[in-house]
Amino acid sequence: RVAAGDKAAVDECITRYGDLVWSLARRSSRNRADAEDAVQDIFLEIWRSSSRYNPLVASESTYIGMIARRKLIDRFRQGKRAVTTETLESEPITNTSGDRSSMVNQLVASEEFTRARAGMQLLKPEEKQILEMSIQQGLSHGQIASRLQMALGTVKSHARRGLTRLREYLQMGNPPVDAEGRL
Repeated sequence: RVAAGDKAAVDECITRYGDLVWSLARRSSRNRADAEDAVQDIFLEIWRSSSRYNPLVASESTYIGMIARRKLIDRFRQGKRAVTTETLESEPITNTSGDRSSMVNQLVASEEFTRARAGMQLLKPEEKQILEMSIQQGLSHGQIASRLQMALGTVKSHARRGLTRLREYLQMGNPPVDAEGRL
C-alpha cells in the first residue's frame, strides 16, 4: 500500500513502526536532533524502497529494521553522526498510544527473535547462563564473574563463544548439533 502511494498506509506505517525506528535511531545518534534527522531519513528510504518489499522474504518489522540499520550505518560511515553508548533506559520505548506492551509484542513475534531464542536453547549451559545474565539482566562481564564466582577471562570467553555459536546458528538454516543437542 505504501508503494502504491496510499497516504493512509504511510501514516499507518509511521504510527506502527515509529517507535521501533526511533529507538534504533536514538541509540545510534549523539543527540535528539540527530535521531530525529535519522528517523526522517529512514522513513523516506522506506517510502522509496517500499516496492521492493516481499512478505515471503521477511516480515514488515524485519524489513523496516533492516532499512533503518542500513541507513544508520550509512550515516555513521559518512562521518555525520557518532554512535553513543546510551542505555535503553534513557529513552523509554512507547508507541503513540502509550501502550508499551504492543511494541514488545511486535518484537517478540519477530522471526529473528524467535530464531535467536531457539539458538540460545542450543548453547552450552554456561554460555547460555552468561549471555542471559548479560542480555536480560544487563549485567557487565565483571558483575557476572562476581555473581558466578568465575574468573573474568572465563566469563568473557564463554560469552564470546556463545555469541559466535549463536551467530552461526542464525546464519545457517539447520546447524549441526552435538549428541546432547547443542551447537
